[in-house]
Amino acid sequence: MRVSISHNTIRKGFLFKTTYYEVTLSVALTHEEKQIIRQRNLQKTKLVDRRPATARNDDRDEKFELRVEHLMDGRVDRFLCATPSKAKIYEENLILMLQQMKHWLSDNAETGSSTVIEL
Repeated sequence: MRVSISHNTIRKGFLFKTTYYEVTLSVALTHEEKQIIRQRNLQKTKLVDRRPATARNDDRDEKFELRVEHLMDGRVDRFLCATPSKAKIYEENLILMLQQMKHWLSDNAETGSSTVIEL
C-alpha cells in the first residue's frame, strides 16, 4: 500500500470568497490487497466518519463517510477543512487509520487456525 497525502488552499464562493484547506488522499493498493478486499467483500466497510467544512446542518452523515471502495482503483479522495490546523489533524488521523487498515487487510488474508488453551 502506497499512500500520498497533499495539502492545497482553495477559495470558493461567487461573491463572498471563503478559504478552505483541502487534504488530498491517494492510495495505491497492491494486487494482493485488492484481491483480499474483493474476496472478503470489504468494499462497503466504513473507515472514517467525517464532515467537511462546507457541510450544511441538514446534510446526512452517510454522505461524507470514507469507505474502502472510495480508495480502490487509484481514486483520489478530497476533503475540505476550515483551518490549516484541522487539515493537519485530519492528516494524522488518516495516517493512523491507514496503518490500521493495513493490519486489518493482513488479518483478513487467511482464515484463523485452531487453538488449544489449557487453563
